[in-house]
Amino acid sequence: MPKVPEYFPRIKELPEDLRPRERMLEAGPQALSNAELLAILLRTGTKEESALQMAHRILSIEGGLRFLGDVPLKELQSIKGIGLAKASQIKAAVELGLRIVSLKGEMRPIIKSPADVANFVMNDMRFLDREHFQVICLNTKNHITDRETVSIGGLASSLVHPREVFKNPIKKSAAAIILIHNHPSGDPTPSSEDLEVTRRLVEAGRILGIDVLDHVVIGDNRYCSLKEKGVI
Repeated sequence: MPKVPEYFPRIKELPEDLRPRERMLEAGPQALSNAELLAILLRTGTKEESALQMAHRILSIEGGLRFLGDVPLKELQSIKGIGLAKASQIKAAVELGLRIVSLKGEMRPIIKSPADVANFVMNDMRFLDREHFQVICLNTKNHITDRETVSIGGLASSLVHPREVFKNPIKKSAAAIILIHNHPSGDPTPSSEDLEVTRRLVEAGRILGIDVLDHVVIGDNRYCSLKEKGVI
């Protein structure tokens, strides 16, 4: 008996309240799932699957959204059903999102708590695939005046040296700094090396007259403040 081809409904064949664009119009983009948002970017599927099914398949790749942020354009094109047009649309959307987030830095927000630090950096650090160690410079009123990446790849002492950490804050005449780094695993629990590096940099700050107010470890939509932990 011949096999009956499996039927895949197109998005336009779904009830209106299940179509991503109509749901966005009704409830706003925040109400949509990651797959629905991606399906809107893809616009069309293939003969074998709808745009929504394709979106679910892409997001099932290890890393999910983080994968879309990190994958090179050519590698994205190698996925079944993704040509240059779709790959370009996805990467353009990711880049626009990153640029919108970076614009917030131009507003010189004030830092009043570890949650303020996490909110300021979370969107552009939670998906990084390697550890990035950054320093936020603050003025006497705790307004952010600068943010710099000091090292990428881990918290080895050779990479996170006080000389490199405090070079820019001294140049910017910072009154205080906040240390930040991410854990690609998504778990912000500090390691013993995180604690050791923090204590060393706090001591260096005392000598230089620049307070280290906190060291915030960023995970996947979670964070850990070493000040709240009593390390600083």
